[in-house]
Amino acid sequence: MENKYRVNKEMVAGDWPALVILAAMFAAGIALYPHLPELVPAHWNLRGEVDNYFNRFWGAFALPLLAAGIYLAMLFAPYIDPKRENYPRFAFAYRVVRLGLVLFLAVLYATVLAVAMGGPADLVNRVTPLAMGALFILIGNYLPQARFNYFFGVRTPWTLANEEVWRRTHRFSGYAFILAGLMFITAAFLPPPVNFVVGIAGPLAATVASIAYSYVAFRRVVR
Repeated sequence: MENKYRVNKEMVAGDWPALVILAAMFAAGIALYPHLPELVPAHWNLRGEVDNYFNRFWGAFALPLLAAGIYLAMLFAPYIDPKRENYPRFAFAYRVVRLGLVLFLAVLYATVLAVAMGGPADLVNRVTPLAMGALFILIGNYLPQARFNYFFGVRTPWTLANEEVWRRTHRFSGYAFILAGLMFITAAFLPPPVNFVVGIAGPLAATVASIAYSYVAFRRVVR
């Protein structure tokens, strides 16, 4: 069997959970559009207060369009990756992350719609850290399976210079992302603005630690 990444009927059929979620998001936007207020909450400040709004159209369809765009980008970007042949080696992990991103945006979208339709204003500040934490934990679990490529994973000059450095860094980063996810979940139970600080500290620390580890791993591997 040819070891080459292809978007074909079998791959699309395997993505049916993500496609169902995307269709449900657009269906919800169409169904609720006449009932949405003229201004739909779009952004919350550090105190958990709404400080920016979408008009009705973008309130109904901005997040579904974003989710569809991210899904399609992940589906077709490997075609321009010089390491395209490596994607079949972690196809399941890549599919799970695609689904996870779509599901995260769907949860965020449902929460925003609930607030727009009269739900509690602090709902987004409670649900978003939980959803983000779950997403980071999911990515952390599957990140070590990522094989050498230029699109998905921890891409630093050192991981892209050596496949062994790539492997070691992604094993380390998997744990770092899981810890960041747990910090996000913890943030959901803290008051603003502490929840924002704790939530942001996790992914920031995971990113810095992953970059630093890739450099250290490179120095150890190539010496």
